[in-house]
Amino acid sequence: MTGFRVGQGFDVHRLVEDRKLILCGVEIPYELGLLGHSDADVAIHALIDALLGALALGDIGELFPDNDSQWKGADSTRLLEMVLALPEFADWHISNADITIIAQKPKLAPYKKQMQQKLAEVMKTAPDQVSVKATTTEKLGFTGRGEGIAASAVVALIK
Repeated sequence: MTGFRVGQGFDVHRLVEDRKLILCGVEIPYELGLLGHSDADVAIHALIDALLGALALGDIGELFPDNDSQWKGADSTRLLEMVLALPEFADWHISNADITIIAQKPKLAPYKKQMQQKLAEVMKTAPDQVSVKATTTEKLGFTGRGEGIAASAVVALIK
């Protein structure tokens, strides 16, 4: 195993009524929230897949299957902590994590710093090792129509 690994992840969830909108562990005020078995934090789910991918450990659905009642309503920050506590991560450190959230609405710029801080806290890294970006699809596709939110993440791990 080499001393440098990169992983990437992607996730998407549908926007629905009567759910909280949680992104990067931060509750965002909005009339819709993301539908999922857990809290449906699409950004953390993409980040978890990136981390797992970096060490070839499978994907989030293998560790936290949506047909397992113990993960119903789970806080995704807790899932992220559990992944980072896996023995395979013991000798690895996060060099940096870069997350892009794709959403037409709500506007996420006012929350990016808070999301960055929250992820850094959960991952036990410095805030400058975590990048949170937000973009739209110029009203194209399911994100552009406000039907859902997508996220992609890239991480670099070092030994």
